[in-house]
Amino acid sequence: MKKYEAVIQGMTCDACEIHVEKALGSIEVKIIDVDYKTGVAQFVSTESISFKDVELALSKTPYYLKSVHEENHIAQDSTSNKKDFDLIIIGSGSAAFSAAIKAKEYGKTVAIIERDTIGGTCVNVGCVPSKTMIRAGYINQFSKSHNFQGLNISSNEVNFEQLIDQKNHLVDQLRQKKYINLLDVYQIELIKGHARFINSSQISVNNNVYTADKYLIATGSKPVIPNIKGLDQVNYLTSTTLLELKKTPKSIVIIGSGYIALELGQMLKNLGSKVTFLRRSHYLLKEYDSEISIKMEEILKTDGIELINDISYDKVEKNQDLIQIHFTKNNEKTYLESEALLVAAGRTPSTEDLNLDLAGVKLGDTNEILINDFGVTSNENIYAAGDVTGGPMFVYVAAYQGGVVMDNAFGNVKKKIDLRYVPSVIFTTPSIASVGYTEHEANRLGYSTVSRTIDLEMVPRALVNHDTRGLFKIVVDQATNKIIGVHILAEDAGEIIYSATLAIKFGLTIQDLKDTMVPYLTMSEGLKLAILSLEKDVSHLSCCAV
Repeated sequence: MKKYEAVIQGMTCDACEIHVEKALGSIEVKIIDVDYKTGVAQFVSTESISFKDVELALSKTPYYLKSVHEENHIAQDSTSNKKDFDLIIIGSGSAAFSAAIKAKEYGKTVAIIERDTIGGTCVNVGCVPSKTMIRAGYINQFSKSHNFQGLNISSNEVNFEQLIDQKNHLVDQLRQKKYINLLDVYQIELIKGHARFINSSQISVNNNVYTADKYLIATGSKPVIPNIKGLDQVNYLTSTTLLELKKTPKSIVIIGSGYIALELGQMLKNLGSKVTFLRRSHYLLKEYDSEISIKMEEILKTDGIELINDISYDKVEKNQDLIQIHFTKNNEKTYLESEALLVAAGRTPSTEDLNLDLAGVKLGDTNEILINDFGVTSNENIYAAGDVTGGPMFVYVAAYQGGVVMDNAFGNVKKKIDLRYVPSVIFTTPSIASVGYTEHEANRLGYSTVSRTIDLEMVPRALVNHDTRGLFKIVVDQATNKIIGVHILAEDAGEIIYSATLAIKFGLTIQDLKDTMVPYLTMSEGLKLAILSLEKDVSHLSCCAV
């Protein structure tokens, strides 16, 4: 492996560094560091790289190569026993901080490396900002369309920019309190810059080389951008950039039908946008129970959202101030026009530009880092946790994994990562929550199941709320009478699903739940009513009757 240093003139900002990295990628090198302030790019290659090679790579850019020279050859592994830290973590989100705090509890020295904003996806551009905006949308819509007679509530025009400012203030507060302040509390060193592996035991950041006893890769995920002709030529939005707009789009088309698409699409509708969903699949939320999907689609349509399924994308193009999305449905070509286009087609692990091959870290088919049951990669001293591993992309899963891998790395234990009982929540109105198997999954795995679904009309809490849109569904293993799946579409579904998670994790049976009291006029009563519906007609029960 040979190391090179090139002096490049014309770089003026962080974006220039990215352009230079992309250009140098055409000559099959691995970037160690590009610094626009010094004008220096460092890279390694197994081949000999000449001045002309680099000059040609930069020929289509505004940057000028002044010099390039080969430095000392880099060994594949460091022979020094001296380590800068016990643990170096790449990334600074939930998995990173959970791991860092756990490692400090074991008395280890820890550094976190972050190239962007500290805190990761959730606090900066994911859970926190989206959920506060979703709540704002809910309040705006509820004030205009509720089912309570005698209430005269009105809603004025939405000041979207003011909502965004309030959202940004909240994000800044939580980032400071839950991440930045913790660096001093736990004496964690923060290194700002782009980390790249030089070999299996060293990384480089800002022209400095660091070593550690153990490494954790927790770089999260990023939005998937589908390969649609012309998409790169229009100013499309992602879940990140949408939440920085200054005004509500008059109309928006959303590519995707997963939880991110649904949450943001309904939020925009509630804040005044005309919303249309486009999707290749037949069902919304194809990973969820089909009854949930069908009922949620009915609700969205009733709310005035247009949903177009079973399509194939042809192209995207600009038409003056509008964006045209061309697609084929039922063998007929057509198109939609809208002011804005949101790409919400899921998320993918962020594993690029880390030189993982130099570290001996293997990737899977979707560029996720492959780990074993204990969070170890194909390099025994490098762990991975969170979205970057391609598992359930929830912040609480990332935090859980971060803690488990540190127990394994420094606690002399062999604790398996157990993702059998991961609850999920979608913050729509009504909200969706799920844990365990769907009926289809359970049957596919060989379970003999019995299931029951009750509409919210059977739940007294929904009746007093004057909103009976939704359902409760349970899936039971007939052989053991244990509950193996719970799926809810209702207000406060996310507040109920933890109880269902405990029931499934600890093997509770239908009789266990029948024998347990539930407070009257709570939405969680729907879970017990679904259990009772296995043996009774719950429409013929009195209040609190069992």
